[in-house]
Amino acid sequence: MTTGLILAAAAIICCVFFNKISDKIGLPTLLLFIFAGMLFGSDGIFKIPFDNYKFAEQTCSIALIFIIFYGGFGTKWNEAKKVAGKSLILSSAGVVITAALTGLFCRIVLGFSWLEGMLTGSVISSTDAASVFSVLRSKKLNLKYRTASVLELESGSNDPWAYMLTVIILSVMRGQSSPGEFAFMLFKQVFFGILFGFVIAVAAVLIIKHIRFETAGFDAIFVAAIALISYALPSAAGGNGYLSAYIVGIVLGNTKISGKKSLVHFFDGITGFSQILIFFLLGLLAFPSQLPEIIIPASAIIIFLTLIARPLTVTVLMKPFYAKWNQIAFISLAGLRGATSIVFAIMAAVDEAYTKNDLFHIVFCMVLISIGIQGTLLPFAAKKLNMIDDDENVMKTFNDYSDETEVQFIRLQIGRENEWTDKKIKDISIPRGLLIAMILRGGVKIIPDGNTVLSEGDILVLSAEGFYDDNNFILSETEISKDHEWCGKNVSEIELPRDSLIVMIKRNGGTLIPNGKITIETNDILVTAANI
Repeated sequence: MTTGLILAAAAIICCVFFNKISDKIGLPTLLLFIFAGMLFGSDGIFKIPFDNYKFAEQTCSIALIFIIFYGGFGTKWNEAKKVAGKSLILSSAGVVITAALTGLFCRIVLGFSWLEGMLTGSVISSTDAASVFSVLRSKKLNLKYRTASVLELESGSNDPWAYMLTVIILSVMRGQSSPGEFAFMLFKQVFFGILFGFVIAVAAVLIIKHIRFETAGFDAIFVAAIALISYALPSAAGGNGYLSAYIVGIVLGNTKISGKKSLVHFFDGITGFSQILIFFLLGLLAFPSQLPEIIIPASAIIIFLTLIARPLTVTVLMKPFYAKWNQIAFISLAGLRGATSIVFAIMAAVDEAYTKNDLFHIVFCMVLISIGIQGTLLPFAAKKLNMIDDDENVMKTFNDYSDETEVQFIRLQIGRENEWTDKKIKDISIPRGLLIAMILRGGVKIIPDGNTVLSEGDILVLSAEGFYDDNNFILSETEISKDHEWCGKNVSEIELPRDSLIVMIKRNGGTLIPNGKITIETNDILVTAANI
């Protein structure tokens, strides 16, 4: 056991180290995690014997729950809803068309059986959000036409569809599904996935808003349990657990709840470790010595998928939305395959259904080619296709509070002798760079304005540079584009919801504590505090 723990710790440290150096050598981080697993595996230097597909499938499936849940949690719906139609069509119909075309290619060109060809197409039909945004975020690819939002919503929501196709095809291969049963299974996957997703999300929001967790960190544990339940309950009913988990993530991530930033830190760590675990475990499970035997079919499938199936699918589905050709070309190239495809291949490997070909290693090889070549070419393609837009920001598509604005909150009680007592806020002298963000008066929270009179016994919450997460209210960010309704207005002219206040402005890498006379400019990021 001690030796195992040492090796496990050494493997994790190697993966973390690879994460630090990935940008410098130009390779996607997740690809290096796979190489780390191969380094420790049976054909690697350390030669750890590992061929337990069932354990790998169960472990990776649990890790995928958190990755898919957090994919929804981190989706900024205000941005995503602008492209929701095209993204959701890509993630649903796009997966089906891609699977069908790939299955047809496997049957006609490679000689697979019809069902095994469709299984291969289903397993590899979804794009991988972690792989796509590992590249977009690390290279800071700010894309035109809200393409980052399209890719984020598509890659985050198409895994459940690929999972559904894989489960159904495996059931047919086992001879357990008649046409009627096939249709009913499809209905159950979608219906129960959506139904349970929304019911669990609503229940979770009500609980979080009405129950205060006395011990720090218990809210994160509660939400982690919700993520697991959101998968398990619909799965027990025959529904799509990954679809449910994604829906719950979107609802919770776009609801004003207490302690959002601490939740983000927690799930950043959980999903980061899950990604390392999945890619390392898949690398550990693979036998590189077997790759030469399947390199030809794997290369043929990924070439067909990348150059024909994916572009054809994206064109058919995006052109009705009047998409530009350069956007279609980039979205086609950005369809990276990743861990989910390999996990679904493991599902097929441990299933009772008979497969003639080594599907796991075929898909594994395809993912290596996709991440290694496509992922590396994405920044170059974005420039050549004229898809870079300096007025856009790839980060605004995320509810990512981990790098959130640095505001610190200071508590100050007003005594009888204080010179601010019985004065209006606009009449007192407040040091520059400091703002009264909230007043606690007799147990009541007050979001002040210039006419608010300070009273003896008031507890002022002052904001200044530096961040401290005070759970008394919610922080949110608004990025100002050139056509935003607030652009060009003074802070005093902005109409905010009741009990809300702009507490800070990020501008050109600097920080401003606002007053009424400051004019909002393009690319400003406003940090707003709201009472809960």
